[in-house]
Amino acid sequence: MTNERPQGSARGTRRQKRAARGGDGPGLTAPFIRRRLPFVDLLDDEAAAKIEAQADWLVQDNGIEFRGDDEALRLWREAGADVKDTRVRAPADLVRALCAKAPREFIQIARNPAKSVTIGGPNQVFAPVYGPPFVRDLDGGRRYGSLADFEKLVKLTAMLPSLHHGGFVTCEPCDIPVSKRHLDMQLAHMRFSDKPHLGAITEMTRAEDSVAMARILHGDATFESHCVIMGNVNTNSPLLVDKVVTEAIRTYCGAGQGIVVAPFILSGAMGPVSTAASVAQALAEAMICCAFSQIVRPGAPFVMGNFLSSMSLKSGAPTFGMPEPVLSNYVIGQLARRLGLPLRCGGSLTASKIADAQAAYESADSMHSTVMAGAHFVLHAAGWLEGGLCTGFEKLVMDADRLGAYQRLMDGLDVSAEGLARDAYDEVEPAGHFLGCGHTMRHYQTAFYEPALSDSENVESWEEKGAKDMTVRAHERVRHLLDTYEQPPLDPAVDEALAAFVAKRKEALPDAWY
Repeated sequence: MTNERPQGSARGTRRQKRAARGGDGPGLTAPFIRRRLPFVDLLDDEAAAKIEAQADWLVQDNGIEFRGDDEALRLWREAGADVKDTRVRAPADLVRALCAKAPREFIQIARNPAKSVTIGGPNQVFAPVYGPPFVRDLDGGRRYGSLADFEKLVKLTAMLPSLHHGGFVTCEPCDIPVSKRHLDMQLAHMRFSDKPHLGAITEMTRAEDSVAMARILHGDATFESHCVIMGNVNTNSPLLVDKVVTEAIRTYCGAGQGIVVAPFILSGAMGPVSTAASVAQALAEAMICCAFSQIVRPGAPFVMGNFLSSMSLKSGAPTFGMPEPVLSNYVIGQLARRLGLPLRCGGSLTASKIADAQAAYESADSMHSTVMAGAHFVLHAAGWLEGGLCTGFEKLVMDADRLGAYQRLMDGLDVSAEGLARDAYDEVEPAGHFLGCGHTMRHYQTAFYEPALSDSENVESWEEKGAKDMTVRAHERVRHLLDTYEQPPLDPAVDEALAAFVAKRKEALPDAWY
């Protein structure tokens, strides 16, 4: 596995420039964020060490269950863990030594080399919502997602420059049998977008199909020497790693590809009601999975995940954008840096059913802490509604608009000679103005972030244009983007090979709706 990018010309330059001009603010053409702001560390060394000691105790003394995969238990025994039935107790120093084999930073190659992303280090990558069975827009309301909806969401993600990664299940195409839909979804990502993406994980053969299709898309040489696809899985908290996780790790990491493992903990249900205890549990679950990935293949890319939410202790419903999970984002970011692993957490999360003020407030608090805490790979960065049950078309582009602002924020402050603009003071007298001076004219197109959806004009101008609120403006933007979408070029021989693979696999698979 190498971190060098394969050689190749960047295709779609004209399309990229047009998307940037009509996209999430001017000039956002970078394939990912190179962060210049410092990270935020909330804990002192003593407090961080206490949480780490709790995680070490969980993996070493309490132990973590590995169920449903005898091969995983065999590998743990060979590595030196104490395995009794399905409980794995691994020495903390062994787990940490294995975690140290995972790369601190790696590149996931896109089929358009100009859109490859670097995950880890000072870099941040935004991907859309993952997993909702429902979709919502102003035309059709709330409904089960279809393959047509899924393809539209893939196209929108491909066109929005502040979304750097395609994710995978932007919605579930519920009109396709469960046993076959992963093939249609993978093909849609590969045809309609040239950004990097994830693969299927729900069953081992589906993960194997995703890996096989990635090999076809990228070719043997690139596949063997680079990370071109990753799986994203959740542990079955508390303290259970089931076969979906271990088989996905064995499939993706065994092939030299990447894996993202995120404990999904509702404090008070799948973890203690104490935020510190739930963070320590999340760290333990992520560490044990990282260690297992390095047993399978040392050096395989691994992203440590954290999805920690509070809940209503009256109803049991998860809550988002609340102070406890916001705090956990900062803490887990600091712990991931101390461990030396790339981090996935947070997103534009909300319990709201529509793209309203509740959605805006909760998403903003959740996403701001995610960005400032230093999450390297942010799933659910755009489109999330209804606690993750629904993908909002308008919410997707509204969130993307704000992601562009975060990208500008992460650039930090320019204190170069040009940034300090001394020549402007030579030109402008006291009590004058800078509107027409040379420095302003050099930078007027890019000086400030200009969101595509916010309306900053006076009320008369707004009323003349129909007094449209942001949801309506977002709906119009969705339609405009889809109307102007152009499919990125794909080698016809590769496209034919992918279609043949999908057809053959579908013929071999019975329809199943579970």
